[in-house]
Amino acid sequence: MSKIRDEVLSANSKYTKDFGDKAKLPMPPGRRFAILTCMDARLDPARYAGLAEGDAHVIRNAGGRASDDAIRSLVISYKLLGTREWFVIHHTDCGMQTFTDEIMCNLLRSSLKGASIDASGWHDAGGGGGSTEGDYIKWLTIGKQEPSVLEDVQRIRNHPLVPSDIPIHGYIYDVHSGKLVEVPEACAAGRAKN
Repeated sequence: MSKIRDEVLSANSKYTKDFGDKAKLPMPPGRRFAILTCMDARLDPARYAGLAEGDAHVIRNAGGRASDDAIRSLVISYKLLGTREWFVIHHTDCGMQTFTDEIMCNLLRSSLKGASIDASGWHDAGGGGGSTEGDYIKWLTIGKQEPSVLEDVQRIRNHPLVPSDIPIHGYIYDVHSGKLVEVPEACAAGRAKN
């Protein structure tokens, strides 16, 4: 058994002791909004957005990008579970800014094992065969934060399954201060149209 597994199961055991009335929370989010954000462990959407369990949907992936799967989740959140407002929140110092699609594909072609980064760039740990399957994935890496937030808000706004009357807000979370910084161009692009 792994130490991490033991810690997770122990934490879950403690959590269930104070679970209380949480089983009565309704499936739709109480505050009727969703957040699309990065999976970075430094981000705690519940804290930076003032959420309690049952308040909002939080959709996370590498970079907080508007991938097909993220948009699928947002559409379900709206259509079936009643969210009426969405936030796209990227963050400073994002790991998705440290590589390109080409770098990722080259690393995967070399090996499926982990990689590391230093001052000279990314290096494959080696060992084991690689794969060209990574060539068929859009990695949605990030050059600069503001344009990527705008791009994601526009991608969501222009998706044929997204209604025009839902507001989509674009922000960047500052990992050094905890502050949400508005991206005005993204908020303008995501403005609801009646």
